[in-house]
Amino acid sequence: MGLRYLHTMVRVKNLEASMAFYQLLGLQQIRRHENDQGRFTLVFMAPPGQDEAPIELTFNWDGDAGLPSDSRHFGHLAYRVDNIYATCRHLMNNGVTINRPPRDGHMAFVRSPDNISVELLQAGARLAPAEPWASMPNTGQW
Repeated sequence: MGLRYLHTMVRVKNLEASMAFYQLLGLQQIRRHENDQGRFTLVFMAPPGQDEAPIELTFNWDGDAGLPSDSRHFGHLAYRVDNIYATCRHLMNNGVTINRPPRDGHMAFVRSPDNISVELLQAGARLAPAEPWASMPNTGQW
C-alpha cells in the first residue's frame, strides 16, 4: 500500500485574517477552490517551493453552526524557520502574540486567528539565548 502526505486542514472563521497570518509565516496561496453549491472555499497555502506540504484553510460561507465542536483533537502545525528570533520579531511587529517565546533559541509557539497552535523550530543548531526572548514569559496557551 502506498501512502503519501497530502495536507493538513484547519477550519477558519475569517478567511482573509487567516490567510494574512499564514502569509506572515511565509506561506503563499498555491491553489483555491470555491464551491457555490456546498457554500465553502478551500485555500491551500504552502512555503515557497514546498507545494507538496500545504495547509488547507476551509472557510464555510454560512459559518460553522451545526459542525462538531470537539476540535477533533488537533495538536499543532509545525514549521522550521531559518532564524527563530527574526521570525518571532516579524510576527510580533505585525500584532501576533508569541505564546511560548524562543527562550532556548530553538522553539516557539504562536496561535492563528482561529486559535490554531503553530510551532516554530529553528533550523540547524539552537541560537544562543538573546533578549527579549530569554526573559519573556509565556502568554496564554500554546
